[in-house]
Amino acid sequence: MSKKVIVIGSGFGGLGAAVRLAARGYDVELFEKRDKLGGRAYVHTIDGYTFDSGPTVITAPFMFDDIWSLAGRRREDYFELVECQPYYRIFDHHGEAFDYNSDAGFILDQIRRRSPNDVEGYQKFIASTKPIFEKGFVELADKPFLKFTDMLKVAPDLIKMQSYLSVYQYASKFVKDEFLRRVFSFHPLLIGGNPFDAPSIYAMIHYLERQWGVWFAMGGTGAIVAAFGRLFTELGGRIHLNAEVAEITINPTSRRATGVRLRDGSIHTADAVVANSEVAWTYQHLIPSVYRRKFTDRKLARMKHSMSLFVIYFGTKRRYNDTQLAHHNIILSERYKGLLNDIFNKQIVADDFSLYLHMPSITDPSLAPKGGETFYVLSPVPNLASGVDWAKRAKPYRDAIMAFLEANYLPDLQQNIAVEHSIDPRYFEGTLNSYLGAGFSIQPILTQSAWFRPHNRSEDIDRLYFVGAGTHPGAGLPGVLSSSIIAENLILEDVPIPPVS
Repeated sequence: MSKKVIVIGSGFGGLGAAVRLAARGYDVELFEKRDKLGGRAYVHTIDGYTFDSGPTVITAPFMFDDIWSLAGRRREDYFELVECQPYYRIFDHHGEAFDYNSDAGFILDQIRRRSPNDVEGYQKFIASTKPIFEKGFVELADKPFLKFTDMLKVAPDLIKMQSYLSVYQYASKFVKDEFLRRVFSFHPLLIGGNPFDAPSIYAMIHYLERQWGVWFAMGGTGAIVAAFGRLFTELGGRIHLNAEVAEITINPTSRRATGVRLRDGSIHTADAVVANSEVAWTYQHLIPSVYRRKFTDRKLARMKHSMSLFVIYFGTKRRYNDTQLAHHNIILSERYKGLLNDIFNKQIVADDFSLYLHMPSITDPSLAPKGGETFYVLSPVPNLASGVDWAKRAKPYRDAIMAFLEANYLPDLQQNIAVEHSIDPRYFEGTLNSYLGAGFSIQPILTQSAWFRPHNRSEDIDRLYFVGAGTHPGAGLPGVLSSSIIAENLILEDVPIPPVS
């Protein structure tokens, strides 16, 4: 007889866990609050323009292949991945660009043009990140840290890898040019971290990209979500949309998760529950406080939560493929460290900004009507602990960003905008149920990594498991897909399916 598992939420962590468990023979039901699958990867379509909410930077594509292989399928039969060239185009505050990809010679030429004396230093830097990558990702990313002794076992390696240094400090040991230091240390921002606070183990992200590339799914990230939904239903999984979970039901005697109660009052039972809902939100809103011994409201408030995001999705009536822009563009502020300090520590909205400008229709023109272009521009901002009134702040902030883009990167932008939609920290809190409107859940700092991070197996509730950005190993596609592997293995151990007699 099969065992029943309920998955709450359909971000990539939830989709990965749902497919993996269904492929293993579990009876899996997935409940999603919204009208479409995807979570943070929700797709907006407006008048023929397609906008992916994110994530848009796809790395470690073999992790998708592994999921499809487990299900006895070929990923290529469900969606197509193409490698981005360059991986990123990174602009300094003068508008001068630096490209990088997996070609070592190309990167060295880029460095030589900017700062010849840093060529040798970069070679030492990338060589030093290989063991960090092999330990931090290959060996540990899909292993649960459930006991403090798990942390003690890796402590010598963390010290050896100088995890007490920030990513920026680590890169600065090897590279002297200030802009290049930023180029090779910005990656924690992709997972909700401050390069000046995130431990040096996250320097492995640059190596990971060099190793496996940066990719894009034709049709957008939503094509991957749709492929997951198709595969899951083919395996017998059941999807419930517009089905908001109001509570995780718990047996008061055994303190075991027994299923969920939906907002409409209906009860659905299960042998195990996987929460892809944000960790802090789940503990605070879906689990009665009487059952929360470790993750109390006080503990959640003491934790550091990631910054939030202000994002403008816009489609234009003209093409911009003749500009200096690439698919992934990062525009760094002159006041880089001070700006990040404003966002993460002072929690104020500054007058300047660093931006990620996504231009997917340069790779896949089908994402916009003929003759048009699809963009989104993202600016990190403080989470809602800042007290910023976004009802008043959103419009002038939007206007400042669009004026900057028009003046520097997208000529005549305002008169060519056909459609536009924006989100701010209120969206992350109200729609995505993210604590304080954080864009990436728990911030990746040393004291909130590995064992110190909320565990994949709940410490308060038996047979409740977490996947997604807030649990180990953290945000980003490789991280959340790794969390789905961890949940799969824990459930196989805790709730095995009896052999067929």
